[in-house]
Amino acid sequence: MYLVCGEALFDVFIQNDGERSNELAFKAIAGGSPFNVAVGLRRLGCDSALFTGISSDTLGQRLRQVLDEEGVSDTYLIASEAPTTLAMVGLDAAGSPHYSFRGEGCADRQLLAEHLPALTAQIRGLHLGSFSLVVEPVASTLLALVEREHDRRLISLDPNVRLGPAPDIARWRERIETFARYAHLIKVSEEDLQLLYPERDPQAVAASWRTERCQLVFLTHGSAGASVHSRHGQWSVPAVAVATRDTVGAGDTFQAALLSYLARHRLDSPEALATLSREQIDAMLRLAIEAAALTCARVGPDLPYLHELERQSAR
Repeated sequence: MYLVCGEALFDVFIQNDGERSNELAFKAIAGGSPFNVAVGLRRLGCDSALFTGISSDTLGQRLRQVLDEEGVSDTYLIASEAPTTLAMVGLDAAGSPHYSFRGEGCADRQLLAEHLPALTAQIRGLHLGSFSLVVEPVASTLLALVEREHDRRLISLDPNVRLGPAPDIARWRERIETFARYAHLIKVSEEDLQLLYPERDPQAVAASWRTERCQLVFLTHGSAGASVHSRHGQWSVPAVAVATRDTVGAGDTFQAALLSYLARHRLDSPEALATLSREQIDAMLRLAIEAAALTCARVGPDLPYLHELERQSAR
């Protein structure tokens, strides 16, 4: 089982203009990058749990309902009286999302050191990412968890930079570099690295994160596919051609597919990660690209199921 750590919220999309100028139609979809990864893992046949603060308000109750329906364990959910975070989402002409967050003081930010759970052997790995790495108090709580567990469990990281909740890019760099020191696997987008290090080549940054501890660094390039840095070298795989509806949740799908491959092949430990062959890593990369393509063909973060991915791969 993977314990996914970080925010749970609702993405709020403007559907269309109302008939009158004082009306707007909205559609709210349960999400947040860690929330999506936890759901994506279950849909890809892997056990997962979510460690986050969940509000007692109506939206928080709905988040719990979604997790229950998807089969994500509620063991590590922390009940809170604080409200649920909202992410207002706008899409550009290419279907890429732009976010504006209403989250100050909300439930998913309120994880404290006293909430740190004792983990059983059932938890094989931890996944962390997005603005929960930066906003307080949750950021310090998750860092304490990683510092405690990194020698015992697989740690995966996706920066998933969102400047809306935390606009200080220097703070993002400092926190991501700190978390990266404990990670065994990192997935990052080229867009994130261009925000973090505008003067540096994204491939060079990704290569610098590949260390004796961090065995794999995956770098996604949007419609140009993705690449990987490993002890076997660096190589790229092109994207799968798809009629893109939008790209919301594509990165989370990519992440869930990587982790699901490791779990299904009993490779979800730091020791096993160090034994992966080039062929196994390439299979992981291609699986993640195919999974992300399925999500891009849909509206919103509608992550694929294992049977859909297997059918796609068989074509």
